[in-house]
Amino acid sequence: MYTISALWIHAREQLDITTVIFSNRWYAILATELDRVGAAAAGETAPQPLSLSWPALDFAALAAGMGVPASRAGIAEEFAAQLRRVLAEPGPHLIEAIIPGP
Repeated sequence: MYTISALWIHAREQLDITTVIFSNRWYAILATELDRVGAAAAGETAPQPLSLSWPALDFAALAAGMGVPASRAGIAEEFAAQLRRVLAEPGPHLIEAIIPGP
């Protein structure tokens, strides 16, 4: 979410950059920090803001909206096939690789 705006520059400049987002629908690093400061013990609702599952972010749609061709892979074989395809094509691409979350 912090660097998604870079996709617009990739499209505008037609850069040969393939962006891969490993999407587990969770801010894992923030969950770790929540635990470190003891805030996770505040109750069941404390970690809810760390979830990226509602509303679900569609990184492929965000990329397409900025002019970057994008796809989504749910299994390793899909990811491998998509990566081979985009690396053979010039210009920017994005692959959203869905991985299991917490």
